[in-house]
Amino acid sequence: MGPVLRLVLGLVVLLLVFAGIAFALPNHITVARAVVINAPEGAVFPYLSNLHNFKAWAPWAERDPNLRVSYSGPEMGKGASMSWASEERSVGRGSMQITEADPNRRIDLAIDYNGLKGTAYYTVVPAGSGSKVTWGFGHDTGTSPIKRWRGLMLDGFVGSEYQIGLVNLKEQIESERRPTAPGADLPAGSDAPARAEQQAAPAAPPAAQTPPAAEQPAQAQPKKTQRRR
Repeated sequence: MGPVLRLVLGLVVLLLVFAGIAFALPNHITVARAVVINAPEGAVFPYLSNLHNFKAWAPWAERDPNLRVSYSGPEMGKGASMSWASEERSVGRGSMQITEADPNRRIDLAIDYNGLKGTAYYTVVPAGSGSKVTWGFGHDTGTSPIKRWRGLMLDGFVGSEYQIGLVNLKEQIESERRPTAPGADLPAGSDAPARAEQQAAPAAPPAAQTPPAAEQPAQAQPKKTQRRR
């Protein structure tokens, strides 16, 4: 057997081994990341149900300020959809549509990210005084050995994107709910607070005036008597 034939047979055996391993891999991949947000479920859910808010915290939107986004269907809830397009290769093209929405609990979506089709979901559950938000993605690899091997890389790729997006969502919600200190928006050196305090302070009562002293009647001077010479 010549060396070329041995090389060909070796490659065939190697491919058969990889294919055999691939069929042993799962045909459905699930990726999920979670974060705890200091806000109740009712305050968090609208950010997820309204896709018009997605661009503000999407993990890939900050990589392309010129990202083109379009919307269709209702503004929020089941049937709402959006699509995006970018010249950045790391962003590319994609779309998502809400297929089910359970208020303040769960949202299911159909997603297409650069040809990678699957299902995504958000869940919102109480966590202490806040809410735990989980963002997950599911993808069917089918029977293709190549897709099954690619599925092993989804956790690292999609998972890192989802974690960045959840951190952005947490910062946005908590910053918008954070109370603003009085005068925090005034420019440095402004004397407006001092003027406000002066206007708010009650005016001091007028000083009591001392009544003028009563005038004493002048005393009559004794008349001098002249002696006659």
